[in-house]
Amino acid sequence: MNPSTAQSRVLVDEFARGGLRHAVVAPGSRSAPLTLAFDRHPDIAVHVEIDERSAAFAALGIGKAGGVPAAVVCSSGTAAVNFHPAVVEAHHSRTPLLLLTADRPPELRGTGANQTIDQVGLFGGATRWAVDVSVAEQRRVGQVAYWRSVAARALATCRGRPPGPVHCNVGLREPLVPDDDATWPEPLDGRAGGAPWTANPRPRAATDPALVAEVAGMVQAAPRGALVLGDVRVDGPVAAGFAAAAGWPVIAEPHSGARTGDHVVSTAELLLAGDAFARAHRPDVAIVVGRPVLTRAVLRWLDEIATVVVIDADGAWLDPGRTAARIVCADPTVLLRDVAACIDGHRTTHFLAQWRHAERAARAAVDAALDSRAAPSEPRVARDLAGCLPDGALLAVASSMPIRDLSAVMRPREGLRIIGNRGASGIDGFVSMVLGAAIAHGGPVAALSGDLSLLHDQNGFLVAPAVDVDAVFVVVNNDGGGIFSLLEQRDVDGFERLFGTPHGIRLAHVAEVFGLAYHPLARAVDLPDLVAGAQAAGGLHLIEVRTDRDANAALHRELATIVADAVRG
Repeated sequence: MNPSTAQSRVLVDEFARGGLRHAVVAPGSRSAPLTLAFDRHPDIAVHVEIDERSAAFAALGIGKAGGVPAAVVCSSGTAAVNFHPAVVEAHHSRTPLLLLTADRPPELRGTGANQTIDQVGLFGGATRWAVDVSVAEQRRVGQVAYWRSVAARALATCRGRPPGPVHCNVGLREPLVPDDDATWPEPLDGRAGGAPWTANPRPRAATDPALVAEVAGMVQAAPRGALVLGDVRVDGPVAAGFAAAAGWPVIAEPHSGARTGDHVVSTAELLLAGDAFARAHRPDVAIVVGRPVLTRAVLRWLDEIATVVVIDADGAWLDPGRTAARIVCADPTVLLRDVAACIDGHRTTHFLAQWRHAERAARAAVDAALDSRAAPSEPRVARDLAGCLPDGALLAVASSMPIRDLSAVMRPREGLRIIGNRGASGIDGFVSMVLGAAIAHGGPVAALSGDLSLLHDQNGFLVAPAVDVDAVFVVVNNDGGGIFSLLEQRDVDGFERLFGTPHGIRLAHVAEVFGLAYHPLARAVDLPDLVAGAQAAGGLHLIEVRTDRDANAALHRELATIVADAVRG
């Protein structure tokens, strides 16, 4: 057996023993030994994507939806560089991702050999671990233990604390395809019974009783308190139980998984846009979990709170306003659950009553304003899509305006999982991430995207013919970058050319090119039926929602005004 084939088969077998079940492969010659080893392993599904950037984001989506790493494989040179955007997102969102870049052997590096760049440590500090795997040698004994140990460590580090991307750069010598010789100087087998080479179970989450008592005392001493949940997944019932025990309102970004329960203020971002309301409803203490990054209004409000306590499972320094009084390293779900258990009964505070009154008034005003328009609007599409999906569905939301609209107007609900590329908040790789998530998710999948996010990653649809996935893409098409119409750039000279960036592309043509079923949305009220019909039919669907950027900006200003009026009244 040639060395590259032996090494690749051992690495892939050890990855499978560690629980890896998906590999996304971008075709290439130097990576052929790895590609063939993945394809021939019975426990790993292989998905082929010709664009390396899209391949990496598809693997990222599998990791986001499934919580376990997928491998992404490419050849050497610029192919590996195209992984970098997904690596950055995985790093900041703490998503497990296994990167396997094929490379030339050491004797060809730095010589001007074709398709050779310096790939060692290519992704810098964005990886949890990076290893240049030693090149296999024909007659050297002891390599099998090294390969299996590297593979076991790579997977364990992907899933570690914090989880994230791991880069294995694998130098491979020719020949790059299997030969007829099955011999090797030592057994290639792993541990008996299919066990991993090195077991590395994750420790069970636990909290220090002294920490629980301290936080519980702080909560009980602060009737004017609030729980703020950002881009971190927290158990919704646990967050609701904590809020009930504390008597605190909850401000939860949609992808936290905790916009549920009676204590959630779903219109908080619109409420806090009013300076007078923000001042009058400022708590003495706020417990912040994750990074609340979607609106400046919430961040400004947090900056003025006397005591801000940040809870993070890894003790990350999540303090963009530099106002945190304390950063607590603890599993947020476990700590909130244990603190709630320490507090006697449920508490109803005057502060909570004020927030609930404002929520009822603002919620009614927002819903009435959105429902009064027959034509689709961007906020209503976000609200209605989140509301109409069945329990067990996954909703992927693109960065820029879609996630902000959802955060501003989504009603509380259970049974829906929401994900997005919120680590670095880029619009790139969205289609690929959604289809990767659809591969890993066991229920219905829908996506809410802007036109630029979809166009930016059209190549992501190229993986679809090779995999059996169902997903409904609801795409808001305002012919450009709609978010800039709501920002300070809207008043600069040359706005339309430099920021509005109209493209004039018909999304029906995009759907035709990639074989998606196309549905235009003419009336806002028809969205739930269109989505339900598309999900029943299966396959990939694109629902286009045509909007106007100026009208959308005016609607956002109107929503802020009617909410301010509603709470004053």
